[in-house]
Amino acid sequence: MTAPMNLPDGRPIPRLTGDERPMLESWLDFHRATLELKCAGLDDAQVRLASAEPSGLTLLGLVQHLAECERNWFQRVVGGVDVPPVYGEENESGYALDAGRGIGEALEAWRKEIARGREACGARDLDSVGRIGDGPMAGVEVSLRWVLIHMIEEYARHNGHADILRERIDGVTGA
Repeated sequence: MTAPMNLPDGRPIPRLTGDERPMLESWLDFHRATLELKCAGLDDAQVRLASAEPSGLTLLGLVQHLAECERNWFQRVVGGVDVPPVYGEENESGYALDAGRGIGEALEAWRKEIARGREACGARDLDSVGRIGDGPMAGVEVSLRWVLIHMIEEYARHNGHADILRERIDGVTGA
């Protein structure tokens, strides 16, 4: 019997067997889809609700932050491209909210960063090396394999935050 390709909620099921790169990419796609699912059906006011004081973490902030992560790790580090932060130097982490930016715009920017990242990585093999440009690990070389594993971890951690945020907003749990 062949495993289904998608879960009932539409998220792709990560590969269960096969080569390393498609497996890593499928896990990353699963976590990306999970983040999007956590935002589904919510309005701009809801995605701005913080989980619990003193935290100011919001679903909108998470989407923006992960757009910044996509840009940083895939374009800057793997691709070696010098691009500015998605939301500007004053909001390099992506967490700060702009009154004029809603979830639709943030998700669109995030999807564009995913597409650009796929382009940057497309022809590279897992052992290809990029260099971290700034921060406490500036100058350190990392492989595409390391970046994919790191991004899976980044999404998994933040999807746990998204679970709590979504439950706080409307009681929806799971996924």
